[in-house]
Amino acid sequence: MHSFTQHLLKVGKRAAFKMANRPSSDMAAFREKLKASKHLVVLTGAGVSAESGVPTFRGAGGYWRTYKAQDLACPEAFQENPSLVWEFYHYRREVMASKFPNPAHHAIAECQKWMEKEGKKLVVITQNIDELHARADTKGVIELHGSLFKTRCTKCGNIEVNKDSPICEALRDKGAPDPDSKGANIPEKLLPRCGIPACGGLLRPHVVWFGESLESHILEKADTELDGCDLCLVVGTSSVVYPAAMFAPQVASRGVSVAEFNLETTPATQQLGGHGFFFSGPCGQSLPTALAPF
Repeated sequence: MHSFTQHLLKVGKRAAFKMANRPSSDMAAFREKLKASKHLVVLTGAGVSAESGVPTFRGAGGYWRTYKAQDLACPEAFQENPSLVWEFYHYRREVMASKFPNPAHHAIAECQKWMEKEGKKLVVITQNIDELHARADTKGVIELHGSLFKTRCTKCGNIEVNKDSPICEALRDKGAPDPDSKGANIPEKLLPRCGIPACGGLLRPHVVWFGESLESHILEKADTELDGCDLCLVVGTSSVVYPAAMFAPQVASRGVSVAEFNLETTPATQQLGGHGFFFSGPCGQSLPTALAPF
C-alpha cells in the first residue's frame, strides 16, 4: 500500500478513535441513563452560583477591594488581620440576602424529590459555601468547603449555624467591596465571639481556607457516595481544585457514566471518554431539561 495512503488510514483511525472517545451531547441517551439510575451524585461548583449573581472572586475582575480571595481566605490572613477577613466574609454573607436559587438549583432539588419517590437516591456534593442548594430544598447536601452561615470558635472549636445580619454590631455597614474603601480595623474583642459563656473565643467562618485540608468525615461521606453511585453529574465546576478534581475521574474509572454541564470544556472533559456526556451552556438552561421528571 502506498505510504501516503497508509498515512491517511492512520490519520482516519486516530480521528475515529478520538470521535469514539469524545463525550456525547446526546440528551436522549443521557436521559435513558438517568431513568435507569438508582444512585445519582451531583458535583457542583461556582458556576452554578454564578448564574444566581453570586461573586466567584475568580478570573478577570475577581477582586474584593484590592485583594484576591486567596489572600484573605487563609489562616495567615486571619491571624494577621481578623478584622479585614471578617469584613470580607461579612460582605459575602450580606450579598446572599439578594441572591436566590436559580433554575439549576431547583432542577436538582426537584430531581431529588422524584427520585426519592421512586425509592432512588440523589446526593449533592458541592464546593460552594452559599447554601443555595439547601435554599432550593435539596436535602443532605455535602458541603466540601463549609458554609458562609456557620462559625467555628478558634478557642473551643464549637461550630454553630449563624444567619444573623449583621453577624456582630461592629460589622454593620462594613465590608464595602470598592477599592477605595479602607479597612475598619475593628478591635478583636468586638468581632464575632463564641456564645459559650465559659469560652468567649474569637469566631472564624466555618469554611475551608487555602492551605487547609477538608474535614476527614466530610471527605469520607463524599467518597462513600461516589463509590456507590451509578451516574455522576459535574455541574458548573472547573474540576481543577483538589481533591474534588479527582471525583469525576474516580467515578469514570469504575465504568460509571459521568455527565458534565458547563459553559466550556474543563480538564476533566476529555477524561470522560466515550462513556461520558458533555452539555455546553448555562446550567440553568440545560439542567431543567436534563433532569425533568419522567
